[in-house]
Amino acid sequence: MDPLRPALSGLKRLAIKIGSSTLIDPQSGSIRAEWFAAFAADIARLRARGQEVLIISSGAIALGRGRLRFSPGPLPLEQSQAAAAVGQIELARAWSQALAGHGHVVAQVLLTYDDTEERRRYLNARATLNTLLAQGAIPVINENDTVATAEIRYGDNDRLAARVAAMMACDGLVLLSDIDGLYTADPRKSPDATLIETVPVLTPDILSMGGGVGSAFGSGGMATKLMAAKLCMEAGCHMAIARGTPSSPLSILEGGGPQTWFLASATPQAARKRWIAGALKPQGQLTIDEGAVRALGQGKSLLPAGVVAVDGTFERGDCVAVCDLAGHEIARGLIAYDAGDAHSILGRRSAEIEILLGFKGRDEIIHRDDLVLMGVRA
Repeated sequence: MDPLRPALSGLKRLAIKIGSSTLIDPQSGSIRAEWFAAFAADIARLRARGQEVLIISSGAIALGRGRLRFSPGPLPLEQSQAAAAVGQIELARAWSQALAGHGHVVAQVLLTYDDTEERRRYLNARATLNTLLAQGAIPVINENDTVATAEIRYGDNDRLAARVAAMMACDGLVLLSDIDGLYTADPRKSPDATLIETVPVLTPDILSMGGGVGSAFGSGGMATKLMAAKLCMEAGCHMAIARGTPSSPLSILEGGGPQTWFLASATPQAARKRWIAGALKPQGQLTIDEGAVRALGQGKSLLPAGVVAVDGTFERGDCVAVCDLAGHEIARGLIAYDAGDAHSILGRRSAEIEILLGFKGRDEIIHRDDLVLMGVRA
């Protein structure tokens, strides 16, 4: 076993993606019942040792197309959406029943491309998923195929899984697929193909190894998995590719079975802070008092009480600069309120927010998880 591989048991928040070809029997078009029960036991084992789990599950279209008696082969968008509408009900029921047997609550979350790309929707989706995890629920996530158009779809759940893993600051993503991992060549065509156990850097040679679609139900080939790996690694999230079709695939992965790990060089928190500091242009500015400057230096969140001025036009979730009374930028972060609401609550206690705005917003105007220091004075 490669010593560089992360230990699955050491990952605190884990996203697991299951492809249609893993979940659905190609002959009957139904869920593989025995596999499903064993996988639910795998998930329960992870939860029992305190790991948070998000599941990105394909299968809705594959389940629904059989019920609607659609012909084999690629489906036009409207038929795919109709199949998803039927299949989502069966898929959600199956997940709920399987994990309820282990004492776990399951939540169905349907996302579109815009939900993870547009800032306000991104924040809402992240807040909902964080609340579910905090309550001990297991979110089961899929693309909302019934409403997404061709122009705003992910098109495959590999990239959706990577985007969710990045959004949720997961430290690991496992793609359960119909292949053991990344090979030097297509193992179905080349007997000399060798499994690459760890990928610390996505070099041009590695990226050139992406192949085409390889199964009857799946929509993502190795090329989409490498795109997912790039997104994960940039977000500080390790990513594994492993074969999902055997019974108890997570147990096999932990036992040293064939797999490829793509290694992130930073933690999710460090990667997120780097993104806020360097990739986003501030849309406005908050000026804060000396007490707030000291609080930020101690790793605390920014509260409305410490804000003395609000400048610029910005929306909730935009990046803003945080400056001291002398005008020096000391921090940068994603604000929890738009400019108008920020004006209304500046200098006020968090307990007054609901009275001032008419709704209960966050206690913090910028939460410490969404804030990076740019050079706080001693």
